[in-house]
Amino acid sequence: MQYVLAVKGEVYGSQAAYLAYQFAEQLLASGHEIRQIFFFQNGVSNANVLVNPASDEVNLVEHWKKLAENHRLSLHLCISAAQRRGIVKENLAKPFILAGLGEFSQAVLKADRLLTF
Repeated sequence: MQYVLAVKGEVYGSQAAYLAYQFAEQLLASGHEIRQIFFFQNGVSNANVLVNPASDEVNLVEHWKKLAENHRLSLHLCISAAQRRGIVKENLAKPFILAGLGEFSQAVLKADRLLTF
């Protein structure tokens, strides 16, 4: 099956983003395909390169980065939500990319399932 994941939970402060990450890992381990992971609302904080957790905490930004690199995933960030929250190209973690709702809509149309966290 092909999935699109929509992440609206902030990088820290709730379990939503970490749950989305764990779910993505399990989908891939089970042989499913993830067409896109789209971060919107407060979820755009997952792409902030300035996030600096304590050494004994999970660095979720780095986890997303490694997941995307290892599985060639697209990590799209809602450009409008990012701008409203001060996330611009200068503090955008790689491989996250700024995208519009049109790209998200196209991925959803081609996927079998959309999951929102």
